[in-house]
Amino acid sequence: MHVVLAGGGSTGHVSPALALAAALRRADPDVGLTFLGTEEGLEARVVPAAGYELVTIPRVPLPRELTPRLLTVPGRLAGAVRAAAAVIQRTRASVVVGFGGYVAMPAYLAARRLRVPAVVHEQNARPGIANRFAARFVTEHVAVSFPGTPLRHATFVGLPLRREITTLDRAALRLEARAAFGLDPERPTLLVTGGSQGAVRINEAVSGAAAELAEAGIQVLHATGPRNTVTVPDRPAGAPPYVAVPYIDRMDLAYAAADLAIARAGASSVTELAAVGLPAIFVPYPAVAGHQRFNAQPVVDAGGGLLVDDADFTPAWVREHVVALLTDADRLTAMSKVARDLVPADADDRLAELVRSVASAGNAGKGGR
Repeated sequence: MHVVLAGGGSTGHVSPALALAAALRRADPDVGLTFLGTEEGLEARVVPAAGYELVTIPRVPLPRELTPRLLTVPGRLAGAVRAAAAVIQRTRASVVVGFGGYVAMPAYLAARRLRVPAVVHEQNARPGIANRFAARFVTEHVAVSFPGTPLRHATFVGLPLRREITTLDRAALRLEARAAFGLDPERPTLLVTGGSQGAVRINEAVSGAAAELAEAGIQVLHATGPRNTVTVPDRPAGAPPYVAVPYIDRMDLAYAAADLAIARAGASSVTELAAVGLPAIFVPYPAVAGHQRFNAQPVVDAGGGLLVDDADFTPAWVREHVVALLTDADRLTAMSKVARDLVPADADDRLAELVRSVASAGNAGKGGR
């Protein structure tokens, strides 16, 4: 069996694809795995680092408004479909699994042209363009991360997560994690992240309240994004640490170190935070029709997190709300339990089982490969 996985661009597409690949390999160490991605996406770094083959195809973004760039899309898309089809043919793929994003649409079209079965996985509560399109002709193999996702033929399986996340014992790892980041072992700890690229609004709001956080005895671990920096006022001797780094590779350690997180509401962020039982304040990215708000809503409605609009997230909001929450241990404990109970921990295995069954049925119909 050979599986082609099409998911690239951001952590939200790449992380579940990697989690699925690991689950498929656990079930069958001999399974063939090839990733489709782009040269510009996060996958160009993390997929080879994880030991998987990555083949890049042209990036074909779809303009969301009427511009002259729309005229270039058909030709560029045709080239990307040809590139994806060449990979499917070379690997004699049994099944193509798409996770949305720039590389998924060419992969879906190539699979349909070659009559190779496809499985669709949608990360967000509100599906993207590529997966809405694919769900029109993939009638039985559409998996979603959130109940109620408005996608045709959808089956709820959850969002595949890495095993270091789903098996994380935050309490057991806390001292090691805080030491790894140069944090105090005992102080209340705030994790701040705007996703793989960072978020300027979040960076400015939290760093702007750094003095008040320090006065309350709160230390901060802040992933600013690789192209961003934050300015933190000079701190007196003995003040709680404020550790600002461009990117955190070991998010399991970051989650273990923290008592509360402030984050965007991408599907991966919401699901990982819930899975490890880390209470969170979600600041949804305001663009793309506000779809991140829908990702966070189930956790917020259950009491496992808070939701604040991007425009309202200011240093004043941080001073008023974050300090009070981080110093309320009973409330944090209750939020942690509620969040942890919401997320299927075996979504990677459930999706892997679906992919294997589709591949087996396809191979049987073709007399094997």
